[in-house]
Amino acid sequence: MEVILLDKVSGLGDLGDKVAVKPGYGRNFLIPSGKAIPATRDNLAEFEKRRAELEKEAAEKLAVAESRKAAVEGLGGVTISHKAGEEGKLFGSVGTVDISNACSEAGVPVAKNEIRLPDGPMRATGEFDVVLHLHPDVNANLRVIIIAEE
Repeated sequence: MEVILLDKVSGLGDLGDKVAVKPGYGRNFLIPSGKAIPATRDNLAEFEKRRAELEKEAAEKLAVAESRKAAVEGLGGVTISHKAGEEGKLFGSVGTVDISNACSEAGVPVAKNEIRLPDGPMRATGEFDVVLHLHPDVNANLRVIIIAEE
């Protein structure tokens, strides 16, 4: 199935690219989420008419993501207190929801789906570096400090 991308999609292409994808991926994700349209002759013509508008929207999204990156990195880090045992092992874990809540309390709202934890949830006290995926072109680094509750 060939589609025309209406937005940048990581690992697939940029705005305006005509790419071949598996039918299920195009039909069930790209088209319903508004990231692509089927590559037909009529849709190609319509896309070319709207290209400038779509590029302007993409540039605005990138600018917003850059400003959010500056805000997150200006934050320095967030501290999360959690119940822990004697050796620093947490009772439970700290995941994306906890990090998102801590960022929101610090004044920088971050969605939980923007937080990347490649090693899974954190299960011990200490300092951790977390990557926030704010836009396909913009990643921000955030230091998460987990301390034991008293």
